[in-house]
Amino acid sequence: MTARPRTIVTADPELDDLNSMIRFLLYGNEVEIEGLVYASSRFHWRGDGAGTEFFLPDREYTEPQRSWRWAPGERFIDDAVDAYAQVYDTLVTHDERYPAPDRLRSVIREGNVDFEGDTAHASPGSDLIADVLLDDRPGPVFLQLWAGPSTVARALMSIEERFGETPEWEAVHATVSAKAVISKFASQDDTYDDYIAVAWPGIRVIEVATLAWGYMARRTIRPEDHHLLGASWTRDNVTGVGPLGALYRVWGDGRQMVPGDMTDYFHLSGLSADELRALGYGVWMPPQPPGEWISEGDSTNMLNLLVPGLRAHEHPSYGGWGGRYVRTDDGADTWGLADAAFRVGGADWADSSATGDEGSVVRWFADAQADFAARLQWTVRPFAEVNHHPTVRIAEGTDVDVSAGSEVTLTAELGDPDGDDVSCRWWVYREAGTYDGEVSPAAEHGIRTSIVVPADARPGETIHVIAEATDDAPTPLKAWQRVILTVR
Repeated sequence: MTARPRTIVTADPELDDLNSMIRFLLYGNEVEIEGLVYASSRFHWRGDGAGTEFFLPDREYTEPQRSWRWAPGERFIDDAVDAYAQVYDTLVTHDERYPAPDRLRSVIREGNVDFEGDTAHASPGSDLIADVLLDDRPGPVFLQLWAGPSTVARALMSIEERFGETPEWEAVHATVSAKAVISKFASQDDTYDDYIAVAWPGIRVIEVATLAWGYMARRTIRPEDHHLLGASWTRDNVTGVGPLGALYRVWGDGRQMVPGDMTDYFHLSGLSADELRALGYGVWMPPQPPGEWISEGDSTNMLNLLVPGLRAHEHPSYGGWGGRYVRTDDGADTWGLADAAFRVGGADWADSSATGDEGSVVRWFADAQADFAARLQWTVRPFAEVNHHPTVRIAEGTDVDVSAGSEVTLTAELGDPDGDDVSCRWWVYREAGTYDGEVSPAAEHGIRTSIVVPADARPGETIHVIAEATDDAPTPLKAWQRVILTVR
């Protein structure tokens, strides 16, 4: 069996982090969860409990803060795992790889949460990250920064402090640099620019900032998918489905992450932006009807890890549910979304002019939502009553050497655990391959197709062929398998 991606999530107590965490736990069978870490950001910190005041200019507050948008006894990750524990006995009947609740609880840690960008001391969270990066298992380890980078920065600092003056330092530095893969939704504090990028330039860093899964999703997802943000679809498929679904945050649900937070007006409904401002709220996105989608802004950190057959976690350029990425000039191994509407350091993303198609992400939005809804059903219904993914295997293998001008045949071996009929569609993910030209499968549908490799294809160039399997259940599910043709 193919090894599942190893990953650690660092998150701050934003409602979109809670929603992303709920989705993430439903894919605990597809990844190895090595850590769930509370982290701070420029938007959230706990304070040190000693009354220390903290102030940075150009922030949303005007007075020094002891704590900023952090509830006493914050436990949103624990709450999500508690809800998961309520449904685990049902969920595990659908896939025995789901981690036990106690396993998840054993990797929950508090990171560097006292203040924004605080790396003054190691924390349980930073120690966990350092230990995983230094273990003897081969990489990669995907470090998801749903919050600021400070806890990951502190982990790397601890490694440097331990080995920096030893003969092992050069080898440790190279090994950790090759093992860690950082994905981040912008740099939500300064520790990436000030430390990680400087001291660890060899770490692969993927900037996953998008509109498509965040508060501004309505600006960029396809019109035919807008109903997937609506109150009716969300109620029927998410919030009305079991303890995990009930925990999911929607407009007008009467809940705040931090009581009294005047930047969080999402618990209210039926008020205009002007009426909210009159109540003292800082309104930064248009109010929506009750029950509608709010945000899963950090989900692009995880989406490319969740669909094994798409292989998107193998390289940023491959593309998958979380989008397709291209090299940037920010560092030696840095990547950004190929078609981002959100431009870090560019146009104000909350401004109405910040729009774009983000096509490499939104093309998968409906598939991801259908899959999410199916997995929530797994939490409340037995195996025989719900749909499961079809299976697809390529008889010729998933990495095939070819010659320019040759023809290669590909055969899909299809199955379905529910006994459903399964159809297969073949397509070429042109942007993911390195051959810059048109290539099409001879047959778009059926279990077998062939590809004629262009005569001008050069050695080393690649063509990415996708087999997309769909079952014929009333609520269909899909599975994918990517085949990479490499010209030799």
